[in-house]
Amino acid sequence: MRIVLASSSITRREIMDKLKIKYDIVTSDVEEKSSKEDPREYVKELSKNKAESVAKKVSNKNSIIVAADSIIYKDGKKYEKPRSIDEVKKNLKELSGTKNQGITGVTIIDKSNDKIKTFACVTDVYFREISDDDIEWYVSHEENLLKKAGYSLEGIMSLFLERLDGDYYNVLGLPLGELYKGINELGYSLKDLD
Repeated sequence: MRIVLASSSITRREIMDKLKIKYDIVTSDVEEKSSKEDPREYVKELSKNKAESVAKKVSNKNSIIVAADSIIYKDGKKYEKPRSIDEVKKNLKELSGTKNQGITGVTIIDKSNDKIKTFACVTDVYFREISDDDIEWYVSHEENLLKKAGYSLEGIMSLFLERLDGDYYNVLGLPLGELYKGINELGYSLKDLD
Protein backbone atom coordinates (compact mmCIF):
# COMPACT_ATOMS: atom_id res chain seq x y z
CA MET A 1 0.00 0.00 0.00
CA ARG A 2 1.13 3.52 -0.72
CA ILE A 3 0.34 6.43 1.59
CA VAL A 4 -0.90 9.60 -0.08
CA LEU A 5 -0.70 12.68 2.11
CA ALA A 6 -3.45 15.11 1.16
CA SER A 7 -1.65 18.21 2.36
CA SER A 8 0.64 21.00 1.21
CA SER A 9 1.70 21.65 4.84
CA ILE A 10 5.47 21.57 5.31
CA THR A 11 4.98 20.65 8.98
CA ARG A 12 2.80 17.65 8.11
CA ARG A 13 5.43 16.50 5.62
CA GLU A 14 8.13 16.78 8.29
CA ILE A 15 5.98 14.72 10.65
CA MET A 16 5.36 12.04 7.99
CA ASP A 17 9.11 11.91 7.28
CA LYS A 18 9.63 10.71 10.86
CA LEU A 19 7.92 7.43 9.91
CA LYS A 20 10.69 6.58 7.40
CA ILE A 21 8.18 5.36 4.84
CA LYS A 22 7.62 6.45 1.26
CA TYR A 23 4.57 8.54 0.56
CA ASP A 24 3.17 10.73 -2.18
CA ILE A 25 1.69 14.19 -1.86
CA VAL A 26 -1.50 15.16 -3.64
CA THR A 27 -3.20 18.34 -2.51
CA SER A 28 -6.94 18.85 -2.39
CA ASP A 29 -8.73 21.60 -4.23
CA VAL A 30 -11.72 21.93 -1.91
CA GLU A 31 -12.58 25.13 -0.12
CA GLU A 32 -11.99 24.79 3.63
CA LYS A 33 -15.52 25.41 4.86
CA SER A 34 -17.67 23.60 7.37
CA SER A 35 -21.07 24.29 8.85
CA LYS A 36 -20.25 22.36 12.02
CA GLU A 37 -20.12 24.34 15.27
CA ASP A 38 -18.55 21.64 17.45
CA PRO A 39 -14.76 21.98 16.98
CA ARG A 40 -14.19 18.21 16.71
CA GLU A 41 -16.91 17.80 14.10
CA TYR A 42 -15.62 20.90 12.31
CA VAL A 43 -12.09 19.53 11.75
CA LYS A 44 -13.40 16.04 11.00
CA GLU A 45 -15.61 17.39 8.22
CA LEU A 46 -12.78 19.47 6.74
CA SER A 47 -10.37 16.52 6.79
CA LYS A 48 -13.00 14.28 5.20
CA ASN A 49 -13.65 16.80 2.42
CA LYS A 50 -9.90 17.00 1.70
CA ALA A 51 -9.47 13.21 1.71
CA GLU A 52 -12.42 12.61 -0.60
CA SER A 53 -11.17 15.29 -3.00
CA VAL A 54 -7.73 13.67 -3.19
CA ALA A 55 -9.17 10.14 -3.42
CA LYS A 56 -10.87 11.17 -6.67
CA LYS A 57 -7.51 12.29 -8.08
CA VAL A 58 -5.62 9.10 -7.13
CA SER A 59 -6.14 6.23 -9.57
CA ASN A 60 -3.96 3.65 -7.76
CA LYS A 61 -6.32 1.38 -5.79
CA ASN A 62 -3.44 0.33 -3.54
CA SER A 63 -3.45 3.70 -1.83
CA ILE A 64 -4.28 5.00 1.61
CA ILE A 65 -5.24 8.66 1.60
CA VAL A 66 -4.41 10.64 4.75
CA ALA A 67 -5.89 14.11 5.24
CA ALA A 68 -5.89 16.36 8.30
CA ASP A 69 -7.20 19.72 9.39
CA SER A 70 -6.24 21.52 12.59
CA ILE A 71 -7.43 24.40 14.71
CA ILE A 72 -6.67 25.89 18.09
CA TYR A 73 -9.75 26.19 20.30
CA LYS A 74 -10.41 28.16 23.48
CA ASP A 75 -13.61 29.19 25.24
CA GLY A 76 -15.87 28.63 22.25
CA LYS A 77 -13.56 30.34 19.74
CA LYS A 78 -11.87 28.58 16.84
CA TYR A 79 -8.45 30.01 16.02
CA GLU A 80 -7.45 29.24 12.47
CA LYS A 81 -4.65 30.52 10.25
CA PRO A 82 -4.28 34.24 10.96
CA ARG A 83 -4.39 36.62 8.03
CA SER A 84 -1.97 39.20 9.44
CA ILE A 85 0.74 39.82 12.03
CA ASP A 86 -1.71 41.98 13.98
CA GLU A 87 -4.06 39.01 14.19
CA VAL A 88 -1.16 36.84 15.43
CA LYS A 89 -0.47 39.36 18.22
CA LYS A 90 -4.15 39.52 19.17
CA ASN A 91 -4.37 35.71 19.28
CA LEU A 92 -1.27 35.39 21.45
CA LYS A 93 -2.60 37.96 23.92
CA GLU A 94 -5.83 35.97 24.18
CA LEU A 95 -3.97 32.67 24.64
CA SER A 96 -1.39 34.01 27.12
CA GLY A 97 -1.62 32.38 30.54
CA THR A 98 -4.46 30.07 29.50
CA LYS A 99 -5.31 26.55 28.47
CA ASN A 100 -6.23 26.08 24.82
CA GLN A 101 -6.72 22.97 22.76
CA GLY A 102 -5.02 21.78 19.61
CA ILE A 103 -7.69 19.83 17.73
CA THR A 104 -6.92 17.88 14.58
CA GLY A 105 -9.40 16.00 12.44
CA VAL A 106 -7.94 13.10 10.46
CA THR A 107 -9.51 11.09 7.67
CA ILE A 108 -7.99 7.89 6.29
CA ILE A 109 -9.38 6.40 3.08
CA ASP A 110 -8.38 2.85 2.11
CA LYS A 111 -9.01 2.86 -1.65
CA SER A 112 -8.45 -0.88 -2.07
CA ASN A 113 -11.33 -1.76 0.29
CA ASP A 114 -13.42 1.41 -0.03
CA LYS A 115 -13.16 2.01 3.72
CA ILE A 116 -13.01 5.37 5.45
CA LYS A 117 -12.07 6.29 9.00
CA THR A 118 -12.44 9.77 10.46
CA PHE A 119 -11.56 10.90 13.97
CA ALA A 120 -10.51 13.94 15.97
CA CYS A 121 -7.62 14.18 18.40
CA VAL A 122 -7.49 16.80 21.19
CA THR A 123 -4.41 18.02 23.06
CA ASP A 124 -4.60 20.49 25.96
CA VAL A 125 -1.95 23.22 25.71
CA TYR A 126 -1.11 25.36 28.75
CA PHE A 127 0.78 28.62 28.21
CA ARG A 128 2.57 30.78 30.74
CA GLU A 129 1.86 34.50 30.71
CA ILE A 130 3.40 36.10 27.62
CA SER A 131 4.32 39.77 27.98
CA ASP A 132 3.67 42.31 25.25
CA ASP A 133 7.44 42.67 24.82
CA ASP A 134 7.81 38.91 24.35
CA ILE A 135 4.98 38.87 21.81
CA GLU A 136 6.67 41.68 19.85
CA TRP A 137 10.00 39.85 19.99
CA TYR A 138 8.32 36.60 18.96
CA VAL A 139 6.61 38.03 15.86
CA SER A 140 9.85 39.72 14.76
CA HIS A 141 11.90 36.50 15.07
CA GLU A 142 9.62 33.55 14.27
CA GLU A 143 9.12 32.31 10.73
CA ASN A 144 5.84 30.97 9.34
CA LEU A 145 3.65 32.96 11.71
CA LEU A 146 0.54 32.58 9.61
CA LYS A 147 -0.11 29.05 10.90
CA LYS A 148 -2.68 27.79 13.38
CA ALA A 149 -3.51 30.76 15.65
CA GLY A 150 -0.06 32.20 14.91
CA TYR A 151 2.02 29.78 16.92
CA SER A 152 3.98 26.64 16.35
CA LEU A 153 5.35 24.69 19.30
CA GLU A 154 8.47 23.49 17.51
CA GLY A 155 9.86 27.04 17.55
CA ILE A 156 10.08 29.98 19.92
CA MET A 157 6.59 29.42 21.38
CA SER A 158 8.02 26.43 23.25
CA LEU A 159 9.54 29.01 25.65
CA PHE A 160 6.05 29.89 26.85
CA LEU A 161 4.71 26.34 27.04
CA GLU A 162 3.90 25.30 30.59
CA ARG A 163 2.73 21.80 29.72
CA LEU A 164 0.88 19.60 27.25
CA ASP A 165 -1.72 16.97 28.00
CA GLY A 166 -1.94 14.75 24.95
CA ASP A 167 -0.15 14.18 21.66
CA TYR A 168 2.54 16.76 20.82
CA TYR A 169 2.35 15.96 17.10
CA ASN A 170 -1.37 16.60 17.20
CA VAL A 171 -0.72 20.26 18.06
CA LEU A 172 1.70 20.41 15.11
CA GLY A 173 -1.04 19.11 12.80
CA LEU A 174 -0.83 15.31 12.51
CA PRO A 175 -1.21 12.98 15.52
CA LEU A 176 1.13 10.15 14.53
CA GLY A 177 0.08 7.66 17.20
CA GLU A 178 -3.63 8.03 16.44
CA LEU A 179 -2.92 7.97 12.70
CA TYR A 180 -1.08 4.67 13.02
CA LYS A 181 -3.83 3.27 15.25
CA GLY A 182 -6.37 4.17 12.55
CA ILE A 183 -4.24 2.52 9.86
CA ASN A 184 -3.97 -0.60 12.08
CA GLU A 185 -7.76 -0.67 12.46
CA LEU A 186 -8.03 -0.75 8.67
CA GLY A 187 -5.84 -3.89 8.76
CA TYR A 188 -2.37 -2.56 7.94
CA SER A 189 0.98 -2.36 9.72
CA LEU A 190 4.17 -0.44 8.88
CA LYS A 191 5.48 -3.28 6.72
CA ASP A 192 2.44 -2.84 4.46
CA LEU A 193 3.13 0.85 3.87
CA ASP A 194 6.27 0.91 1.76
